Amino acid sequence: MAYEKPDRVVIALGGNALGSTPAEQMRRLRAAAPVLLRVIEQNNEIIITHGNGPQIGMIQTAFDDAHADDPTVPAMPLPECGAMSQGYIGYQLQQSIGAAMHKAYKRWHVATVVTQIEVDPDDPAFGHPTKPIGPFLTEAQMEAMRDAHPDMRFIEEAGRRWRRVVASPDPKKIVEYESILNLLDNEFIVIACGGGGIPVVRDYSDKGAYKGVDAVIDKDMGGELLAEDCRADLFVMLTAVDHVCLGFGMPEQRELTELSVADARRYLEEGQFGVGSMAPKVSAAIRFVESRPGRACIIGSLEKAAEAIAGLSGTRIHA
Repeated sequence: MAYEKPDRVVIALGGNALGSTPAEQMRRLRAAAPVLLRVIEQNNEIIITHGNGPQIGMIQTAFDDAHADDPTVPAMPLPECGAMSQGYIGYQLQQSIGAAMHKAYKRWHVATVVTQIEVDPDDPAFGHPTKPIGPFLTEAQMEAMRDAHPDMRFIEEAGRRWRRVVASPDPKKIVEYESILNLLDNEFIVIACGGGGIPVVRDYSDKGAYKGVDAVIDKDMGGELLAEDCRADLFVMLTAVDHVCLGFGMPEQRELTELSVADARRYLEEGQFGVGSMAPKVSAAIRFVESRPGRACIIGSLEKAAEAIAGLSGTRIHA
């Protein structure tokens, strides 16, 4: 019997779906891990990526508060906070998948790669930061932070609350992609590009070495680049809903099971998808599908991940 090469699938888990505390996150990941194993049992090779919006904000806030109480505790730069979030979310994913494998008598290997993604230092996003991070602030808190850090920028949101905003540049290159491919070729389940990856640029004053920058890469676009660079056959974004919808939350809401790139682009232009929720996912899906003939993307719920890949749930975006 001929060996059937498994499909390579990148699975993106939303950061908000992971919970607001380490304990809650572990519980949710323990519940999700058997679903991920079912995907592998369908003859798929999986790479997992994840969001980290709540987690990176929690980490930086904790260090800022500790620094305010005790100046000997350093304030933590954003790239380091991103690395910390990748590390502890990856650790909990490894623990959860390991526990599920133990119960299922599987002997696969799992590894987390703390991942840097190169961005263009001249990306226009650096001149127009739009990505909110960290906690909501009163006007007095915002002004105190701005006095201490004149380079920081803030936006006012509803109810006269303020939040810091940073650039969200377009991802260009995964620095560790060869390491990721090597692990995949040795039959590892790989966890990579958490939170869109840690944005870095070349520092030509240091012979072109990489250095971190205060920015946040869109996690869906980071996941899409991971899917491209890993030569994935399928990109799966798992969220809180079973399908992409038109008129979401309205009486006329309509679930979509199939969506062509042409229709997806038209619906985006019409503003059919939430700017901070579904629109980035659809945009990432379009980019992935168009990157190579035969590729497809699925957007669906974590609970029905295996069903979505089997074509029984979710929205499939195709050429």
